[in-house]
Amino acid sequence: MSTTSPTPIPGPPGLPLLGNIFDIDQKNTWWSLKTLAEKYGEIFQINALGHKIVFVASAALAEEICDEKRYRKFVGGPVKEIRYLTHDGLFTAYDHEANWGIAHRIIAPQLAPSLIASHFSEFALCTDELIAKWKALGANNTITPLTDLNRLNLEATALTLFGKKLNCLDGSSDSVLDAMEASTSEAMRRPNRPKLLNLLLSDSKWKKAAAVQRAWAQSLLDHRAAHPTDRHDLLWALLHAPDPETGKTLTPSQVIDEIVTMPIGSSTAPCALATLILFLLQNPSVVTKAREELASVLGDAPLAQEHLASLHYITGIVRETLRLSYAAPGFNIEPIPREGDTSPVLLAGGKYQIPHDQAMIIVLAGVNRDPAVFEEPLAFRPERMVGEAFEKLPRGVKRWFGNGKRECVGKHWAWEFLVVVTAKLIHGVDFEAVDGGYVLKQDGWFNVRPVAFKVKVKGRA
Repeated sequence: MSTTSPTPIPGPPGLPLLGNIFDIDQKNTWWSLKTLAEKYGEIFQINALGHKIVFVASAALAEEICDEKRYRKFVGGPVKEIRYLTHDGLFTAYDHEANWGIAHRIIAPQLAPSLIASHFSEFALCTDELIAKWKALGANNTITPLTDLNRLNLEATALTLFGKKLNCLDGSSDSVLDAMEASTSEAMRRPNRPKLLNLLLSDSKWKKAAAVQRAWAQSLLDHRAAHPTDRHDLLWALLHAPDPETGKTLTPSQVIDEIVTMPIGSSTAPCALATLILFLLQNPSVVTKAREELASVLGDAPLAQEHLASLHYITGIVRETLRLSYAAPGFNIEPIPREGDTSPVLLAGGKYQIPHDQAMIIVLAGVNRDPAVFEEPLAFRPERMVGEAFEKLPRGVKRWFGNGKRECVGKHWAWEFLVVVTAKLIHGVDFEAVDGGYVLKQDGWFNVRPVAFKVKVKGRA
């Protein structure tokens, strides 16, 4: 342990009383944090109306605070706000709440790799429907990829996890997607407003958005009741499976909580795919190599689940997309309370210190582009995400799905979805930039996505 004085944690100077509220764009929080990470480096802090927030933006520090013996998930700020919608569900439960363990033990087995693989045909069906829609547009088309990819994600989520075909690629999903956007955006804003202002400005919209999503979840339950099946999918488990430790099953309200949680969690996948399309346009040689791999592995056969393990370069493309898109932009960590010990917590071998109860936010826009790890960190290079090169990377730059026991329970679902859609898009369509000078700008709430990104699309033979 260092005996020298800790290095002050840097940050923007701020204003008296107000602190750094003008250094963070409330309409684009994560882009502001990305900008601050680029300026201040591995760790920085801001003061928001007297409340200090610490941000970690290097691979080494991120890995240090992912040590579950010393740190745990912090449920506060926007995540705490979203509890209005999902209560003590998987994403929003406090560490001490027993229902997290009950729900996790019921849900996780249904999202294991072997069971996710059994849904391959459903992932493929939904993706083929999107490609067919795009091919039918004709030569003179302009699309916003994220719009249709959001619908694809909802379609695949409902079909694979809940056994209902929504047929929503035509836009019929917009009400629940709009409600998800309203809830997550409002959850990001509410902690920065006085409670009275939240009550006056947004409570009715906030409650309406929650009601729409919970009604959508109830419609899936109603569909299952009206169409009995012996299908043992996630919905069956939510309704019937007992917790193997306690024997408890989920209450009706808890079932709704977890159904609502799933599309919010999976919404990062279409954001990553939309950004992937931009990366492919900017790197045509990547498309060429990917198509060579697809031709070698598939031959004249359609993509099948058994092909996925052989798509090494496609795997690298997906990993590099997760790195550079940071569609799930970060997660919150806090020191595990030490009974009777309020001494400062030391970071980086004593280089920095924080209060014993200081929450921190990992900013993946900094971590994933750490120049201490990546040569030319802004370059899109799938090769560095394949084989031995990938294995040698520090764990801190592989935290796309979070960390530890609170890591995304649907990570295997997301991975299968991303690989299948990526392979099918590269194999089945060509994209053309509408604006050849487009420069990536992102916004978002619990996810980040490209702003105003449009393309032309045409089918390949």
